[in-house]
Amino acid sequence: MGFPLVGQAVFATFEQRASPGLMRIWYAGLLLELLAGAALRPARAQTPDQPNGPLVVGAYGLGSFILPHTPSVRHLAVSHPTGVELNVQRQTNGAAPWHSWYRYPKVGLALTYYDYHNPVLGRSYAASVYMNKAFWRTARQEVSFRIGTGVGYFPVRFQATNHKNTIVSSRLNATIQARVEYDVALTEHLGLLLGVGLNHYSNGATTKPNFGINLPTVLLGLNYHQQRPFVPLSTDPAPEPAELGRNFLDLSTSVGWKQRSDSDPAHYLVNSVTLAAGRRVNRKSNLVAGLEGFYDRSLIAQQRADERQAQSEDPSYVSGPLDDVKKAGAYVGHELLFGRLAFVSHLGFYLYNPYKSNKFYYERLGLKYHFTNRLFGNVDLKVHRGAADVIEWRLGMTL
Repeated sequence: MGFPLVGQAVFATFEQRASPGLMRIWYAGLLLELLAGAALRPARAQTPDQPNGPLVVGAYGLGSFILPHTPSVRHLAVSHPTGVELNVQRQTNGAAPWHSWYRYPKVGLALTYYDYHNPVLGRSYAASVYMNKAFWRTARQEVSFRIGTGVGYFPVRFQATNHKNTIVSSRLNATIQARVEYDVALTEHLGLLLGVGLNHYSNGATTKPNFGINLPTVLLGLNYHQQRPFVPLSTDPAPEPAELGRNFLDLSTSVGWKQRSDSDPAHYLVNSVTLAAGRRVNRKSNLVAGLEGFYDRSLIAQQRADERQAQSEDPSYVSGPLDDVKKAGAYVGHELLFGRLAFVSHLGFYLYNPYKSNKFYYERLGLKYHFTNRLFGNVDLKVHRGAADVIEWRLGMTL
């Protein structure tokens, strides 16, 4: 299955003029800008006569241990990392319709520092955005669930002089955070925060080895509440979205890089083209289905490496033509909507897959943000049977 010539020309330009590392740094900065804007702007008032939601500013201490989720990282699961988090979150207050649909969550930006107390791992620095949803709240107490994502930076990584670091092989990594928090008022504005959670860092197979690091965490800290107890705006119930029941078409293309194996340091370009149809089924959800094509250049290198291995084992081996590495698939999915931001989940099946490098199905999780009513961007993780395949940086248009 071929790709549009314009798309191939654009990706060829990227490949020739920018290194994968430089492009990843540029995309990481774009991601943080996109997510920070998505986190804090939607909570602000949409009209001048509506006040912004109150702020909550926090400082927490973190205590963790490294989860030995695979034997390959067990030798590193011996230290007890400690860290600090600084965050600012804005309480949604009803200025946008989705605030009340989700019962007024907070949206925030966090800066997280870890010292792993192990020279093989060193330290890490992360910036992430998150949503914090209270499921029990009184005037003085609150129990909430928080989930977020962002970008982490590891100065120390896997390399020839640090081959024991099988957890982190690239300086830039994605981070995912999930936790349960309990906040109790000490004074009118000051709250004591207790929490348990999990911090995860991984580069999504951009560079290998890619075992990632999982940090079960306990935290203790203080929150400063600009307003407590929180009182939402007195507004009329929000009308149903104008898009409810409407169909739409999305056309998009993605780019990503991946490393084939530990022994091959090259980073190979992976790109795709997608046409999706969707329908707004309720206030919070879109249902989607789509067709897409993939071109993963690492699979060409894999076939050539397999041929060299076969020839070294059997000198009489005669190589034949390489299998086509292009793939075509169809998927169904769901988009959970928060204003212009959406959490994306897809389940797909390969319809054209001559080179059987993976199972017949794939999954995708990601974030989608509409810059305008027509232009959107995604950051997605494509997965094969629980193993990261590639991080996809997507740009698209609603037709």
